[in-house]
Amino acid sequence: MKGRVTAVNISEKKGNTKKPIEKGNLIKDFGLEGDAHSGKWHRQVSLLAKESIEKMKALGIEGLCTGKFAENITTEGISLHTAQVGTRLRVGEAVLEISQIGKECHLGCEILKQVGKCIMPTEGIFARVIEGGVIKPGDKIEVL
Repeated sequence: MKGRVTAVNISEKKGNTKKPIEKGNLIKDFGLEGDAHSGKWHRQVSLLAKESIEKMKALGIEGLCTGKFAENITTEGISLHTAQVGTRLRVGEAVLEISQIGKECHLGCEILKQVGKCIMPTEGIFARVIEGGVIKPGDKIEVL
């Protein structure tokens, strides 16, 4: 299974939508440099497929773009939410290991307030950084 990175996104505070950056530095056992979700835990990096965002657009929700669901890495052409916990992905120079599929949205979630519905609980995935490296839009993403 192969796809590509369409955006790399960060935010300074948890729960906020993220802003796209030209390239990101994934740090081993920590996460995406400069992002509020980085740290020594199992949800260091979040990923969401562009196809999942398109599903929300098809429901009539306008103004959706990369980072709106607080994902660090937006992908295309790879079915992320059907992978298993423990699956390893090569993303650009880095290697990630899927640690969680979906999440429980909290009631104060900015994404839920702004968009009205959040797809991260069912189709977002979370990962730990196994090998660090630079990632940028256009990089390949593949299951190892």
